[in-house]
Amino acid sequence: MSGVSHASTHPEKPAAAGKHKVWLTWAKRGLTVFFFIAVPVMLFMLMKNLDWNEVMHALESYKVSTLALGFVIAAGSYLTYCGFDVLARRYTEHKLSVAQIVPVTFVCYAFNLNLSSWVGGIALRYRLYSRLGLDVPTITRILSLSLITNWLGYMLLAGFVFAGGFIDLPDGWKIGDTTLQLIGVVLLVVCFGYFLACRFSRKRTFTIRKQQLVLPSLNQALRQALLGALNWGLMALLIYVLLPEKAFYPAVLGILLISSIAGVIAHIPAGLGVLETVFITLMQHQFSKGQLLAALIGYRVIYFLIPLMLALIVYAVLEKRAKAMRNKNEARMAD
Repeated sequence: MSGVSHASTHPEKPAAAGKHKVWLTWAKRGLTVFFFIAVPVMLFMLMKNLDWNEVMHALESYKVSTLALGFVIAAGSYLTYCGFDVLARRYTEHKLSVAQIVPVTFVCYAFNLNLSSWVGGIALRYRLYSRLGLDVPTITRILSLSLITNWLGYMLLAGFVFAGGFIDLPDGWKIGDTTLQLIGVVLLVVCFGYFLACRFSRKRTFTIRKQQLVLPSLNQALRQALLGALNWGLMALLIYVLLPEKAFYPAVLGILLISSIAGVIAHIPAGLGVLETVFITLMQHQFSKGQLLAALIGYRVIYFLIPLMLALIVYAVLEKRAKAMRNKNEARMAD
């Protein structure tokens, strides 16, 4: 009886594997259609909604040295973000080289900022990494670590800035200064709770939707917090550099952190309008609307639009060379 039972169940495994392979094939074709049709449409809508005369006027109002410093800060921020996926390389122990990881992460981040996290942060990551030979569980772990790194850094900075009372909220805001300080304390508690879990938790593996996630070491968690906080800090530094000299950096950082959450809640690609509304509301007593808009337009051009133009070129190169790089990776792993 045991021999019959074994023979009857054995053929089901290849059938299940075949169905899974067909599903992956159609999923990859779907992503291909999406990127070659939907992305150009979204790019067109993004560019159409911009007032290019206003953009040029804002940039012309700055010194060349100020713009140059802004580009250096933006480059530092993008390199920092690329460090998220480089850190995930050690976490997942995959074999892609850093030289392959950095262009992929740069493209995903630029698309993420301009066209939403579903396009850049998720769909594009799965497409590009799968084309380089990584399997879905590994890509999921890379994505998960990147998301945690980003928001861990956010919570750490926001916790200190909010709890420290660096933001002067208008009287009409429903969330008062005391409530904001309490939110900051809660964020810090969550951060340190994550650190304690990474250090002392006996259970290291968690299953979420059939995907296994492993709790990193405390050393890696601290690196996550450092990278995430540094990236948010550099984003705020760029806006600070573009504002007049009397700007207070901790306040600029805090307002950026508030506007980022508002942008996530609003689900608007690139947070168009949300960032400007929050900054004007919270800083109109310090600067004129024209000064604020000039700084924020400059920020969008330097940090969003120009990197997106570069990312489109890099993306085209990655698509063209993906098969060759994958063959190279498979050959290296076979040695």
